Amino acid sequence: MIAKDAAEMDQRKRIAIYGGTFDPVHSGHLTIARRVSQLFAIDEFLFVPARVAPHKLDKEVSSSLHRYAMLALATQKEPHLRVSTFELDGAERQYTVDTLFHFRSQLGQSADMFFVMGADSWLEIKIWREWQRLMTLANLIVVTRPGYEFDDTHGPETAKTTDVRGLTHESVEAKVEAGKPNIFITDAVMLDVSATAVRQAARDDRGDSLEKLVPLEVADYIRKYRLYRNTNEA
Repeated sequence: MIAKDAAEMDQRKRIAIYGGTFDPVHSGHLTIARRVSQLFAIDEFLFVPARVAPHKLDKEVSSSLHRYAMLALATQKEPHLRVSTFELDGAERQYTVDTLFHFRSQLGQSADMFFVMGADSWLEIKIWREWQRLMTLANLIVVTRPGYEFDDTHGPETAKTTDVRGLTHESVEAKVEAGKPNIFITDAVMLDVSATAVRQAARDDRGDSLEKLVPLEVADYIRKYRLYRNTNEA
C-alpha cells in the first residue's frame, strides 16, 4: 500500500498559476516563475494574463494582443513556462476564484495546483471575491521580499500556513501535501523590478535600462510597436 501511494504521488503533476496584467511581463515575473518552479518542483507554470483586472478598472492597460505577445516571446525558450488565454478569451471581468475553479475542473484530482501571488496582494486577500473558497482550490504561494514581516491573520483560521523562507528545494518539496491546499511563504526572489519602471524606461527611450528590465525579445517588441510612449506615470 505504501509503495502504491508513493507511485501515485510521483504521478501527480504540479501546476502553478500566476495571474496579473503583465503590462509588460518583466524580469521580476520571470525570476519568480523560475524560482518557484525550482523550489516546488513545478511541472507546468502558467502565466494567466487578465483581460481586465478587477482592481485596475480605473487604469489604462495595453491591449490583450500586445500583452500576450510579450509573454509568448518571454517564455518561448522555456518549455515548462506557458501562457494561458483563459481570462483573455473570457468575460470582461474575471475573478481569480473562477479561474482557479476552471483549472481545477480541467485537472480533476490528478494534480496539485498552486496560485502564485505577491505580498501586496496577500494583504488585500479579504476583499477578493470568495477568498476563502479560493484557498480550497489551490495551494497559495506568497512571494515576499527578504525581511518582510508576514501577517498570517489575513488567512482563514482553518488554513495551514507554512513558512519556507530560507529552505532548500528538497525541504520545500517535501512540505507539499497531495490534495491538501496550504499557504506557503517564500522570499526566494531577490530581484525587485516593477512594470512601472519598464514603462518609464520605454517612455524615456532609455534602451539600456529597458534591456536590463525585460528580455531582449520583449524590449525589441516594445520598441517596434512604440508601446508606453504616452504613459504619464510619475
